[in-house]
Amino acid sequence: MTRIMKNWRSGLPLATLFCLLLCLGRPALAQPAAGANAPPPEPPSSSYQIGAGDVLQIFVWRQDDLSVTVPVRPDGMISTPLINDLVAVGKTPTQVAHEMEAALSKFLRAPQVNVIVKEFVGLTSAQIRVTGQAAQPKAVPYRDRMTLLDVVIAVGGLTKFAAGNRSHVARTVDGKTEEIHVRLDDLMNRGKIKENIVMQPGDVLIIPERVF
Repeated sequence: MTRIMKNWRSGLPLATLFCLLLCLGRPALAQPAAGANAPPPEPPSSSYQIGAGDVLQIFVWRQDDLSVTVPVRPDGMISTPLINDLVAVGKTPTQVAHEMEAALSKFLRAPQVNVIVKEFVGLTSAQIRVTGQAAQPKAVPYRDRMTLLDVVIAVGGLTKFAAGNRSHVARTVDGKTEEIHVRLDDLMNRGKIKENIVMQPGDVLIIPERVF
């Protein structure tokens, strides 16, 4: 402050003195840390991969005759108007849409295609298959934290001929198949939650028939 007063007496303009006083009273601004303005890392991709048995809704912009709903065949292919065979299994809906646009560009100018999965089955490696005395034996799409009870509900429960307590889950670990005994009757009818094991993609639930 003493130096500023001396500068004022020496003839510095009042505006300059005011700015000096203001800067002396202002706290220093914190400098951003290195990399603070860098964009956050992108989350890992978790795009759904189409499997045999899925049902796809194909929408071609302004082309109602080409917009159809088709199943993915057991050979992994789909057929739509103007496209006889296109591999869909193992690809994301966006990849299939781009490949359809490339195929349709032979007939249309700048086609725009959207692909929506209406009914999910997924890849075999991402399914849980249920065989035997289930009300609806089928492959169930796996989802995170899926339990045995979730699977049984998805197949409509057991038939009246099922030997639920003699069921087992076949699971492949490191190339070796192991059997996990599960008591479905105790789980479904007696509420024994300890039987409600966590399932893994690729599991096979086998429900045998009751012996009369």
